[in-house]
Amino acid sequence: MRRHNRVILIFLLTGLITGLSGQSRRILSYDEAVQIALHRSYTVKSYQEEKNAMQFYFNFYKAMFKPRMDLSVFAPSWKENVIRVQRPDGLPVYNSFGTMQFGADLTFTYMLPTGGNFALHSLMYRDSQVTTLPLQNYSVLRTTQAYTSLSLSFTQPVFTRNTLKENLIEAKYELERSTCVFTRQQMNIIYNVTAAYYNIYRLTRNVEIAQERLKNSEESLRIAQLKAKTGRIPIGDVLISRVDVATNKGNLSEAIASLQRSKDDFKQLIGLRLDDDFQILTDLKYDTFEVDEEKAIAEALKHRMELKEAELNYSLQEIRLDRAKRVRGLNGVISAYYDITGVSTIGAGTTRELFESSFNNFTDRPPNRGVTFTLSYPIFDWGRGSSRVRQEKANLNRRQLDVDNMKVTIIKQVRDIIRSLREAKNRLNILQQNQKVSERSYKISRIRFENGDLSSQDLSREQERLAQSRLDYLDAFITYQLTIADLKRKTLWDFKNNRSYLKEDYFSEK
Repeated sequence: MRRHNRVILIFLLTGLITGLSGQSRRILSYDEAVQIALHRSYTVKSYQEEKNAMQFYFNFYKAMFKPRMDLSVFAPSWKENVIRVQRPDGLPVYNSFGTMQFGADLTFTYMLPTGGNFALHSLMYRDSQVTTLPLQNYSVLRTTQAYTSLSLSFTQPVFTRNTLKENLIEAKYELERSTCVFTRQQMNIIYNVTAAYYNIYRLTRNVEIAQERLKNSEESLRIAQLKAKTGRIPIGDVLISRVDVATNKGNLSEAIASLQRSKDDFKQLIGLRLDDDFQILTDLKYDTFEVDEEKAIAEALKHRMELKEAELNYSLQEIRLDRAKRVRGLNGVISAYYDITGVSTIGAGTTRELFESSFNNFTDRPPNRGVTFTLSYPIFDWGRGSSRVRQEKANLNRRQLDVDNMKVTIIKQVRDIIRSLREAKNRLNILQQNQKVSERSYKISRIRFENGDLSSQDLSREQERLAQSRLDYLDAFITYQLTIADLKRKTLWDFKNNRSYLKEDYFSEK
């Protein structure tokens, strides 16, 4: 494994920004920036909350299989209205009726794995009733009663899908899909942080190169002025040197402003405060390694989240198709109930006496009970059910096409990124040599200028050539690093260390 330019560069960015020299600054390495982004960036937090929402969504349907207890209290329930009383031997009369109830309703429901349930229901209330009889000179009748009921019921759907289990499976798929999205966004944020981090590095180098240009042009102006005094060069070369100094000052100011804007964008990306300041720790080295194309494709097809999402979308669509088929399916429900009811028979008394009377009435009053078996089937629906099924089948076919196309896309992306990696490595090697040649050429030109064998205009061109060769090498270095980062997110495999990012707890949450 070859390593080039083993140099650690610590760029004191704030030395380029006026007004901040008194603040303490942290040294921020690339790995630290990635870890900060994985825990504090808006993107990661946003998708983490979406994942949490799906987790609670899954927990909700998981809890649907657990028993539940519901309490309803009415204190009071009061109403007065006119009721119509039909008489067999005359016209109806309209009595005024009022009731005041105090009581509670308690239900315990036990869910069955088959989608049915057993329910134990208890109802108790005290009822004060008032009736006004217009046919008896609006005389008023009053009574107070207690009502008590204890019932057991059973409900079980038949000839249909277990909707409780189906909803749980659907929620599970949704949770898995949100987890895939979250993992994919983590890989994306790593790539985006890589691009932004090296962009700051590029802009920092631009500032350094602009500073070097300015320094060289000022030195050239100084030498030109000394030579002009002795008549060794024409005054025009001095004017050209002055123009170069002014131009380089403007370029330096523009480079510093671009660097400041890039730093603010980077802080927002990874989740730092805008008033935080930092120094970049960059390791100017690159490692070369071989990439097995078959291994890369196999790992990508095995771990790429986009493919898993497409497969989960297909599974979710299967559930929707099954629901559409049930629109025209045979549905049945078996229900049964058994309850005992007691009504107080004393007509008046304290609340305790009334409820004791209602309890005693349990044995006197026959129980309520029944069993019902219901079947339903749509005989004719003008094609609504079949149209819905065909719609969902078409959607299912489209989801299958998405899965097949995603596989082709992933293979194409991996092959393309491997080609790009090889191209970037070759270009980096070539530009590294060009930079060395340009540095030697500039040193020679500088000596010739000092000896009077080269004009300031020619020296300025050599300076530009040297600066451009350094920028070209920097762009090639950054392109190579970004290509490696893109290879990681497209295969989820680290070819340098021969490991999977998903198996090494790469996204550990603290």
